[in-house]
Amino acid sequence: MKKLFWRSSYSMVMMFSLLGVTFVRSPIVRNDILLKVGIIQRFGAAPKDKLQILPLKGDRLRLKLLLEKNIQQTIFTSNPIQLETVTKKLPQPELAEILVLGNYRTYETAEDSAQKWHSQGIEVEIAQPEHWQVWAKRDVYSTPLLRRLLLQDLQTSGDKEVYLDTKLRQQLQQVNLVVNGQNYNSNYLEISSSRHLLRVNREEKRDNTNLYPGSIILQPNAYGTYTLVNEVPLETYIRGVLPDEIGNDVPKAAAEAQAIIARTYALRNLRRFAIDNYQLCADTNCQVYSGLSRVSTNTDWACASTRGLVLTYNQELIDALYSSNTGGVTAAFSDIWRGSDRPYLRPKLDATTSVWDLSTKTLNNAHNFQQFMHLQTGFNESGWSFFRWRRETSMQDITKGLQKFLQAKNSPYAKLHQVQSLAVTKRSLSGHILELAVKSDAGSFVLYKDEVRSAFTAPMSTLFYLQPLNKDKPYLWGYAFIGGGLGHGVGLSQIGTQSLARAGWSSAKILQFYYPHTRIQILNKEIKFFSN
Repeated sequence: MKKLFWRSSYSMVMMFSLLGVTFVRSPIVRNDILLKVGIIQRFGAAPKDKLQILPLKGDRLRLKLLLEKNIQQTIFTSNPIQLETVTKKLPQPELAEILVLGNYRTYETAEDSAQKWHSQGIEVEIAQPEHWQVWAKRDVYSTPLLRRLLLQDLQTSGDKEVYLDTKLRQQLQQVNLVVNGQNYNSNYLEISSSRHLLRVNREEKRDNTNLYPGSIILQPNAYGTYTLVNEVPLETYIRGVLPDEIGNDVPKAAAEAQAIIARTYALRNLRRFAIDNYQLCADTNCQVYSGLSRVSTNTDWACASTRGLVLTYNQELIDALYSSNTGGVTAAFSDIWRGSDRPYLRPKLDATTSVWDLSTKTLNNAHNFQQFMHLQTGFNESGWSFFRWRRETSMQDITKGLQKFLQAKNSPYAKLHQVQSLAVTKRSLSGHILELAVKSDAGSFVLYKDEVRSAFTAPMSTLFYLQPLNKDKPYLWGYAFIGGGLGHGVGLSQIGTQSLARAGWSSAKILQFYYPHTRIQILNKEIKFFSN
């Protein structure tokens, strides 16, 4: 586990009760762990990308620049600064080549794949140039010959989706910094202020400015662009996550539960962007975070009242997965991703009534599943948007979406021109699709688990069934995707959490419902963040 920077002092607390759980003389972290959050991950991907960074009124910015020949310069200014990327032509072309071992929809699946490659003695790293990928480690397979020898070996072994991503780079992106009317070229920049608050404006519109705490670093990444990284204390980061993830107008117990889960999720996932020297992103690939622009009294109270609290299983942070809406039943980890199951992430009816018995009427049965999907009432999420949904898609649009997915995956089936039929061939006990068969003019193949949501635009989860549609035509027009839930459906439901809180449940009881056999603890150095 990466060494963390603790801004902390320890004190012993006497027995007290918080959220219905009693703690005895536990060490509590008074201050914070410093996080690195990529708030703009690929700055410079668009030609002449621009952004402004502004101080608060009466404050000033402190800029630390790294110029050419490693010359450092410090500048103070009370004015806005502008960052823009400019294209610099190289004196001669440079080879930019990566051996891509796989493309994936989610980090979870990419990480499982990386572990399997590693077990075969191949050094790898996880990247996210756009979609998640596993690369042969660049500083190990550092020459064209080594990459091609490995590629040949893997293809001979039957790994058909492994490929070389080779580009001859004739230009590169450089950052131009405009300060007080002067231009500076810098590939690394640290920005701070005396009040530890900075405004970032991506679109040069007043209503598009976000307020970020801490400091900001502009640094190069592995994709020829730059990442804007917010260095922010953990507890301040959680303040920014809550309004974006669960909203401000929610019951206190729901906000408390979200705060504990958001804190746990952040600390367990610090390894995600090791390739680019930061830890978390600011979108739905991690947790949504737009700084402190939307904080409220309600969410700040939830953060303060749960300060330092995390959810553990056997003295390790849990895999604190959550989604907007489960559709009435939570999924096991392996229902959605490759990898081993977590004992506390199991299929569970998202209801407090006996509206359905999963033990006797499992949802891997097609008849049971359709009957379940017709139920509307009795669930924690009943009556909410996307609890149940139906979306119709033509074969033409199905084909277009699938082509795009297969091309990004570098699949041999990417050459297809027409999808002929779809069929769900295997479901999990929770009803989530494990295998979906595709018949096309290029051959038949299978999509697995979370691939299904990437391959088609219609499904909002993998909890759905297909209904063929002719629409008065003599041929198959398309399919209705009929399902429930929004997101992966593993762990806590943000909608269900609000319903339970309104019914009088405490945050501790809510967390036990969605993550059984776990424990709320105050963060301390005895708790493992993550184990391989």
